[in-house]
This record gives sequence, C-alpha cells and structure tokens, in this order.
Amino acid sequence: MPAGSTSAAAPDYVPGHGLLAGKAVLVTAAAGTGIGFATAKRCLEEGATVVLSDAHERRLGEAAAELGVEGIPCDVTDEAAVQALVSGAAERLGRLDVVVNNAGLGGTAPLVDMTDEQWDKVIDVTLTGTFRMTRAVLRVMRDQGDGVLVNNASVLGWRAQAGQAHYAAAKAGVMALTRCAAVEAAEYGVRVNAVAPSLAMHRFLAKVTSDELLDELTGREAFGRAAEPWEVANVIVFLASPYSSYMTGEVVAVSSQHP
Repeated sequence: MPAGSTSAAAPDYVPGHGLLAGKAVLVTAAAGTGIGFATAKRCLEEGATVVLSDAHERRLGEAAAELGVEGIPCDVTDEAAVQALVSGAAERLGRLDVVVNNAGLGGTAPLVDMTDEQWDKVIDVTLTGTFRMTRAVLRVMRDQGDGVLVNNASVLGWRAQAGQAHYAAAKAGVMALTRCAAVEAAEYGVRVNAVAPSLAMHRFLAKVTSDELLDELTGREAFGRAAEPWEVANVIVFLASPYSSYMTGEVVAVSSQHP
C-alpha cells in the first residue's frame, strides 16, 4: 500500500433523500451485483420509477424481481434491440427523464497478442453500444425538451494499465462521446455527463480478475479498499438529479487512486 494511505472500512449506506422523486429512469446492464444494479436500487430509493435492461435475460429477470421493477432484455450491439428498449421503456414509464448507460465489456490481453475479434468485441459493447443508446435516447429527450444521460466511463480512459488497451480506448471514447453529445444536446435542454470509477468491487469482477491484480489495484487507492458499487451509484444519482443542473459534458472520477 502506498505511503500515507489507509485501510478504511466502507462507510455506512446512505439513505435516500428524494433526489429523483417522480423521475422515470432507465438503467442498462443492471442485472447482478455491479454498478448498474446498485444504481437502479439507489434510484428507487431516491423516489424514481425504474426500468432495468441487460443482455442476460435470466439475471435480468432475477434483478427485476428483487427490485420489484420491469426489465427489458437488450444487447446494445444490436441496433434493433436498442430501439426496442428505448421505445419500450418510454412507453412503460411515460417518458425518459434519466438514462444510465452502464453496459460495457472488459478483458485482459497484451496489445501485441490482442486479436481483431477481442478488440472489436470490447469496442462494440463499451463504446459503440453507448453511442447507439445515446443516439436513441437523445431523440426521445429532444422531443421532450429535457432529460439527463449519465454514462459509465473509467479512470482507464485517462490512465494506463497493461493488458487494457481495448478497454481503455473504449472508455476514453465514452468520455469524448459524452462531451460531444453534451454540446449538441444542450440546445434542447438535455444534460450528458459521465462517471469514471477506478475500482468498484463486486462478485463478477472478482470472478474474472486475479487476486494478485485486485491486490495491486486496491493498493493504489488512498483508502486502501475498492469502492462499494453503491458509492459509484451515489455519484450517478447526483449527476442525474437537479443538484447537478449546471453540469454537462463533465467526467467525474469516482476514485481515491493515486496518479
């Protein structure tokens, strides 16, 4: 652990304060225990009506049942599925006040050994999928005259990590997409921002990441621990809420990581 860092316990869970009271929210990649599920849960606790989406239909059904909300399956690499999700969510909710683009795909491969297929798959889900969702949602929000999008980027959009060239490039692209979309959407009253987490621990990350790498990444954090997914979700809720009304085109790091 770096000098001066501490090993802190996770803070107490923060209760809802009605920040999204009456809002209609769609969250993608919201099945399971990661940031998407935590975001959907926090939005509900803040008074929103929520629709979930995920490419994994069984896990989506389980997550939707646990939260008591509707779920719509969607593979963000499929344009027809994206269109069906956005129109279906807008129909069920009556409007789309907030959309959280959380879908993404990682993986580890040295650049010299990375195949076109590995590169293309990560880019298609993480960057192009966010583009497809953003395009479809902005058309709805443009007609409404308001709305908020929050994209899930990563500190790897700024910082280098071996084996992550495809993921880092995709997340840097999400940051750039966020800024450009925000400039275009401002004229019709829509805000677009992003979060950039460093390390949020959940069981699916633990399944695909070695203990050695997790220890190394945790050791870079000033608090000596990974974020809880709900700590990232809290920042997403802030960006989705009227408390961030003057913010658009911003990428907010959710990190205690040393440069």
